Amino acid sequence: MRVYLDANASEPLHPSARAAVLAAMAQPGNPSSIHAPGRAARRILEDARESVARRFAATPAQVIFTSGGTEADALAIHALGQGRRLIIGATEHDAVRAAAPAAEILPVNAEGVADLAALARLLEGPPALVCLMLANNETGTIQPIAEAAALCHQAGALLHVDAAQAAGRMEIDLRELGADSLAISAHKLGGPQGVGALLVAPAISPNPLIRGGGQERGWRGGTPALPAIAGLGAAAREAPVDLSALRDALEQAAQGCGAEVFGRGAARIGNTSCLGLPGVTAQMQVMALDLAGIAVSAGAACSSGKIARSHVLEAMGLGPRAGEAIRVSLPWNATVSDVESFIEAYRAMAARLSRSAA
Repeated sequence: MRVYLDANASEPLHPSARAAVLAAMAQPGNPSSIHAPGRAARRILEDARESVARRFAATPAQVIFTSGGTEADALAIHALGQGRRLIIGATEHDAVRAAAPAAEILPVNAEGVADLAALARLLEGPPALVCLMLANNETGTIQPIAEAAALCHQAGALLHVDAAQAAGRMEIDLRELGADSLAISAHKLGGPQGVGALLVAPAISPNPLIRGGGQERGWRGGTPALPAIAGLGAAAREAPVDLSALRDALEQAAQGCGAEVFGRGAARIGNTSCLGLPGVTAQMQVMALDLAGIAVSAGAACSSGKIARSHVLEAMGLGPRAGEAIRVSLPWNATVSDVESFIEAYRAMAARLSRSAA
């Protein structure tokens, strides 16, 4: 039996989300049509919007459905960044980095936490849009979003938050965070792939990337992907799962094998461990564990299958050690048996590969 510990790449589908997808696929109507089948489809769409809004303490009018977290990030930067300087965290996901290639970089400390004093300095000058992820996809580090939002608003700046990895793993209240927009991705919280949402503050005006028939209140043209959106709505109704006890047991065992836990000194989401094994490349570790039936990754899984040195860990000042780190991310349905299987395989791998590296 294989053990899947790469939830930050994609979570297993919740049964409730699967059922919602199948039910919506049986609905022939277009949500923009005014006849009875169209109205039935519209009810599915708006029920999902209500579920997403409720999950993140927003209103349904703030929820814009997209094709995923990447599009949600790009839409936020396109809409909120007009006429503004762009400032992004040094450990942001490539979805943000690619959408803001000329942005100023906000440094992080050795645990991957944003330097708020540096942010205050960067905010001096013309108005800016700041992009800061809530929880890092490689280390699980949680950023001080509420404090950053206060600094931004004092300086007349806006704040966009990539919450793709945090959704499903911690409670998120958009009002408490103070962010002007927030991006989520369905398959990171147990929904289907290919759908996400951008939550925007009421004062933000539409500025679409995809123009069409005025769907999503002018934010995004095109017929909504109703089955996928229904799956997102169902996944949003599932409560966050606290996996910190399993993660801590996994990390303790890995440290006994000589591993380092990167970001351990910061607040983190409970499912994510970034483990460095001195002298052993991430690629060798991933391959060895895969052969043992354990699926983990080396950093983000959004780079067309490439394994490269992590820009996140380099920003944390780890240097060559950045190439020795794997990411273990527990799915919502992880069990004690899964962790025990990982520990057994990791011990065998560390003993074998560490001797080879020596």
